[in-house]
Amino acid sequence: MTAKVSYDSVEIGTELPAQSFPVTRAALVQYAGASGDFNPIHWNEKFAREVGLPDVIAHGMFTMAEAIRVVTDWTGDPGSVVEYGVRFTKPVVVPNDDKGALIDVSAKVAALLDDRRVRVDLTVMSGDKKVLGMSRAVVQLG
Repeated sequence: MTAKVSYDSVEIGTELPAQSFPVTRAALVQYAGASGDFNPIHWNEKFAREVGLPDVIAHGMFTMAEAIRVVTDWTGDPGSVVEYGVRFTKPVVVPNDDKGALIDVSAKVAALLDDRRVRVDLTVMSGDKKVLGMSRAVVQLG
């Protein structure tokens, strides 16, 4: 695949379409099975509270994966992401109800780089908390 976005069509400040991603306890159990990360803080409310968390929390890598979808949906090619890094700042708390939590992601082009690449900065929130800091991706555009 090749990115459907042309380097020539973007400029610093170009905003990517924002998205919200629901997170349920069922999704965390599915992710645990796929990733092999069965830490009980991600599925056992009693254990999570015993270790000082407010409730079950989403896996950090799950949160990262959901956030980068804003970029890959924009480019149309998951392979266009050549670098991606974040700092985990706050957990995504997932209540045991039929709604769960939301991960809200906005992003914009922050820098035009050589070789038709751009740096995209992401803002990743859950509720009123920034859950990923320094969230940045370098993307190869067409």
